Amino acid sequence: MNETSVAGKAIVYSGDRRLTAGRIDCPLAHNGTRLIMPDAQNRLTALDALRGLAALGVVLFHYLPYYDRLYDHSFSSPGFLDFGRYGVHLFFMLSGFVIFMTLERTRTSGQFALARAFRLLPALWAGIALTYLMVHWLGPEDRMVSIDAALMNLTLLHEYLGYPHVDGAYWSLVIEATFYVWIALLFYGLGDWRRIRTVLWAWVLVSYAGVIWWKAIPDALDFLLKDLLFVRYAPLFISGMLIYRAYRDRRLPALDISLLALSIGHCLVAYKAPFSIFVLACYGIFALAVAGYLNGLSRPSLLWLGSISYTLYLVHQNIGYGLIDLTYQAGLPGQLGVVLALAVAITLAAVLHYGIEKPALVYYRQWRANQPTPTARTVIGTERPQEQSGRG
Repeated sequence: MNETSVAGKAIVYSGDRRLTAGRIDCPLAHNGTRLIMPDAQNRLTALDALRGLAALGVVLFHYLPYYDRLYDHSFSSPGFLDFGRYGVHLFFMLSGFVIFMTLERTRTSGQFALARAFRLLPALWAGIALTYLMVHWLGPEDRMVSIDAALMNLTLLHEYLGYPHVDGAYWSLVIEATFYVWIALLFYGLGDWRRIRTVLWAWVLVSYAGVIWWKAIPDALDFLLKDLLFVRYAPLFISGMLIYRAYRDRRLPALDISLLALSIGHCLVAYKAPFSIFVLACYGIFALAVAGYLNGLSRPSLLWLGSISYTLYLVHQNIGYGLIDLTYQAGLPGQLGVVLALAVAITLAAVLHYGIEKPALVYYRQWRANQPTPTARTVIGTERPQEQSGRG
């Protein structure tokens, strides 16, 4: 549901577009070459650190207040951990930012699909197998699924076909995968930002209508609006895309600014206070990180946590519940069960990250390196000022 890293090397495209992946362009030097701002890489590694913090917030929410609601803890947990469930919303913002960057440096929809598959599926499949086996061993019994459901989870189509999640956290992966399909269709199908923006305007307006009249949505439109268009979450992705464009171009045209403001304001309608205010604060933190004001977060521990955030998300919830249950059955304090679950989840996440996720990415990159170098894809109609040099 996220990228390993959003920091990387500068990429120069053929033709009239220069785009950076992970760094920001400086004004042109006297000889027409571009310089790279020295703090720009840290600027985006701060986003990796935010991803790690968001993942930790989700895990603590599941292990403490949410577990308490489902099964009852023997102790009280801090009320502020309820906000941890909205760490997923920060993930969605980050996905919009990073995926649009990825699209602009990928020539074909097939290459994009292949890159996403290598990025997500090997670790997902390993996480599904591990979670299925451990939940059937440890419990909880109400979290066990059939082998048919587990196999359907491998496709990320299971929710659409009425099968339960192997792990409760997988609901957001279904939304992520659906977002990839929609944005790829728009990007490679329309190929012009002005056309794409028109569709995004319609999507955000429909999202407002969907959340305002959520309970009144007709049955005939329920699946389309709630599932395929995920109207409770779509503006989070769209705002991330627009923040990326502002980062890349150092400006936004008026229509993009208006769409960004409308996308951000959606959270005030979609979620109840004080959680709506918290999501709004996440936007502020995200923007500060992109602008370079949170570079102090780029510490090794947080960056490492960010690097394993995807695999941590895959294996933490139901396995953790089984370990907490096991601790209670042994007559030990519930707090010890939470610590045990957290330690095991982080360990399993690290094993999957280094043993599955990273090797799959290395293999894909090596395979791509042996393919013919493609001409870079670009979305025209970006309303960007003409460059002083480098034009074809």
